[in-house]
Amino acid sequence: MIDRHPDLQVPVARIVSVKGVGLLSAILIYGELCVLPQDLTARHWVAHAGLDPRHFESGTFKGKTRISKAGNKYLRAALFMPAHNASRYEPHVMAFSDHLVVDNGKTKMQAKVAVMRKLLHAIHGMLTSGTNFDGGKFYPGLKETA
Repeated sequence: MIDRHPDLQVPVARIVSVKGVGLLSAILIYGELCVLPQDLTARHWVAHAGLDPRHFESGTFKGKTRISKAGNKYLRAALFMPAHNASRYEPHVMAFSDHLVVDNGKTKMQAKVAVMRKLLHAIHGMLTSGTNFDGGKFYPGLKETA
């Protein structure tokens, strides 16, 4: 079906341009995103996916910040493996994940959820600007070795 519709080919090809994101994952992600209104921002997409932070407080109790999980569980599930693979094979995504774990003391799962969130922001940017994935924009703090 995607091969017969050029309107579907371009966005799926843009999502596949991320190293570590396969065709099936791109189809699942775009299938959940294409039904959303066109005027939503990347923050709206993150909230729709349930990847936005939710603070738990009650009186003097200040709990841990967690993701809300109030959104689309299918989109969260579709983003999990691409985030995992991109963290292993895309140097800029790997550097971002390592920065969170080593420098900020996050757990590996917290870093993976942060990569999912940032990957969703990147997909929004790629689809709105009509460009392919650029790791330098994803995480410019990659230290190049000479």
